[in-house]
Amino acid sequence: MDNLIALLVAAPLLGAAVLLCGGRRLDRTGHWLGTLLAAVSFGIGLVLFADMLSKSADDRALHQRLFSWVPVEGFQADIAFQLDQLSMTFVLLITGVGTLIHVYSIGYMEHDERRRRFFGYLNLFVAAMLLLVLADNYLLLYFGWEGVGLASYLLIGFWQHKPSAATAAKKAFLVNRVGDVGLSIAIMLMFTTFGTFAFGPVLSSASETGEGTLTAIALMLLLAACGKSAQVPLQSWLGDAMEGPTPVSALIHAATMVTAGVYLIVRSAAVFNAAPDAQLVVTVVGAVTLLFGAIVGCAKDDIKKALAGSTMSQIGYMILAAGLGPIGYAFAIMHLVTHGFFKAGLFLGAGSVMHGMNDEVDMRKYGGLRKYMPVTFVTFGLGYLAIIGFPGLSGFFSKDKIIEAAFAKGGTEGWILGGCALLGAAITAYYMTRVMILTFFGEKRWQPAPDADRAPSAEPAAEHAAGTMPHPHESPKSMTIPMILLAFGSVFAGGFFGIGDRFVHWLEPVTSFEHGHPPIGAGAITASTVVVMILGVGIAYLQYGRRPVPVVAPRGSLLTRAARRDLLQDDFNHVVFVRGGTHLTRSLVYVDHSLVDGVVNGTAASVGGLSGRLRTLQNGYARSYAVSMFGGTAVLIAATLLMRAV
Repeated sequence: MDNLIALLVAAPLLGAAVLLCGGRRLDRTGHWLGTLLAAVSFGIGLVLFADMLSKSADDRALHQRLFSWVPVEGFQADIAFQLDQLSMTFVLLITGVGTLIHVYSIGYMEHDERRRRFFGYLNLFVAAMLLLVLADNYLLLYFGWEGVGLASYLLIGFWQHKPSAATAAKKAFLVNRVGDVGLSIAIMLMFTTFGTFAFGPVLSSASETGEGTLTAIALMLLLAACGKSAQVPLQSWLGDAMEGPTPVSALIHAATMVTAGVYLIVRSAAVFNAAPDAQLVVTVVGAVTLLFGAIVGCAKDDIKKALAGSTMSQIGYMILAAGLGPIGYAFAIMHLVTHGFFKAGLFLGAGSVMHGMNDEVDMRKYGGLRKYMPVTFVTFGLGYLAIIGFPGLSGFFSKDKIIEAAFAKGGTEGWILGGCALLGAAITAYYMTRVMILTFFGEKRWQPAPDADRAPSAEPAAEHAAGTMPHPHESPKSMTIPMILLAFGSVFAGGFFGIGDRFVHWLEPVTSFEHGHPPIGAGAITASTVVVMILGVGIAYLQYGRRPVPVVAPRGSLLTRAARRDLLQDDFNHVVFVRGGTHLTRSLVYVDHSLVDGVVNGTAASVGGLSGRLRTLQNGYARSYAVSMFGGTAVLIAATLLMRAV
């Protein structure tokens, strides 16, 4: 079975190579090839999963070594794979949800002239993500990490004819490079400390290493996670990335790329367990980000950007849980999986709404769509109920466990983290209820399409002409069937994983697990979670459900205006990094010209001046040389007489 592991990566990688190099002859069939190879990878994953279940819990890990990339003395870089319970969870999520998104894209991108290339990029992304989670060492993981960054750049900027899409792709690429520097430094520190990149030796030796070194490694890993998972302070790229096609939003921002940082932290659990200061920083980053993203999501009228803020917030929950150590690792991954179902469903539902609304994204120009798009309404609604933590649905089981684990941290820290998680649950219920009401309820507020600059993907070009009134209608089955399947996961996955701690026991051999003991009972925490959820829903209903919604958003409070601008994150980056970097560069140029070049040029000028003066002594006149010789002789005689006298 271990020989099948490489095929997981090879299938979508082959699809990417064929689709991107095969030329226009594949334009008519390329999308089917890309979807088929993603499904093949999913099928191989199911076979390996079934084989894994047939073994005992402690004997489920598989290893496949292909070859040594750099076999030299003191440095061994292998191309090798590791499949255990943690990586298997990601394999099934990436390939399963990825295949559904491929199927959805067949209908969504039907009228795009570059559909073959789009599916090639999707296959490339899936292959890179699988390489990331299947690598058995940090160096190979880094290859997958960079491959995911490249593929996301290509997908976010797929409609590069729009300046906003091209800018968003570059922004995502640059911000992620900052995090990638952290991962590269961490890998260098690992090699100098442990003499290897492999997970096994590094993680087994972590407890025997100095805490200062481990803290440095852990913080660099956290920096990398912040970049990929859009956590504070590297979160600014996520909202802009919505400029890509909607299937890209579902693939990158729901189930795969943004979860890579969570995987990195949980995979490196032994390092973080031995560095408590770094663990504290992880929990702080997670708590801040879950509130940051939730507040941003409250003020967005663009349906995809509201969901992007939600993604940022939900990943914050996962990072918070990962920072709690053994009491939270399994719950972080459990929420990651359930979030993959309901957030992918929500993004695909948003794409279905856009499909029927001339690619309009402003929710204030929707209203009453439940009558025209019943399948989209039901599937989106189930995802909505799951994400707000409605009792019995997936989000309820996974998010409730994270809140409980946060309180179990103990002391003042536990109360603060648990309080932030509860507050985030209330805000989540508020902004997601706002999305539901603005989109599917109330009176229709449709407006003629202002221009034809939106995606040329879902509808024939003639229907995108300026001034065309939307005609809402249900999406084709190629789009609705993936939404229905994801809705099943949104409803049932959490209960299947959570009841009886089935998911915890599945991951325990890899991540370890400790039962937390919150200062208040688990029942009281669950009740509090439900109460704050109802409170958030009620406030949103009072604000948007009982009064007409204006098409043009009111000016709003100072906080609302700041949230519309992503809590001024771009302004902060511009002032601190752009202007600060400009001034720093100018200062360095001044120092270079005035000090460094000044010393060099001054030394050269001094030597030149001295040599010029010495050159005047060599004038070519015999009388001058005779005088010099006479003077030198006189000096020698005087010195000799003086020495004798002494």
